[in-house]
Amino acid sequence: QVQVAESGGGSVQAGGSLKLSCAASGFALGKHCMAWFRQAPGTEREAVAVIDSDGSARYSDSMSDRVTISQGYSSTNAEDTIYLRMNRLKTEDTAMYYCAAVNGACANGRGGYLSTVFFYWGQGTQVTVSS
Repeated sequence: QVQVAESGGGSVQAGGSLKLSCAASGFALGKHCMAWFRQAPGTEREAVAVIDSDGSARYSDSMSDRVTISQGYSSTNAEDTIYLRMNRLKTEDTAMYYCAAVNGACANGRGGYLSTVFFYWGQGTQVTVSS
C-alpha cells in the first residue's frame, strides 16, 4: 500500500509563488509515477504535471508555463518526494491540490493525465490566491 501526503499549501496574493511537497512511501520494485492534480469547487479534478521515478516530467496545459515539477533525493526506490513550484499565481489557481501515485511507469500521451490511472492519493492541500 502506497502512502501519499502533501504539504505546503496556503494563502498567497496574486502574482506570488508557492511550493508544494509530496512524500510517498511503499512503492513496489521498479518504476513508479507521481503527479499533481487540482480541483476547484464545482469543477473536475485536472492534472497539472506528472513525473516518472527516473525524473522525466510532463505538464498539462492547465499551468504549464507557470509550474515546475521536480523530484527529491531518495535512497530507496520504495520512497519518493516530489515538489510543485508554482509562479505568477492567479486567483483562478485557487483549488485543492492533490498528489497522486501509481506503481509502474507514467502512461504515455494524454492518458497519462487521467485521474483514473492513479491508485493512491493524498488528502490534498488547499491553495488560495487572493487579488
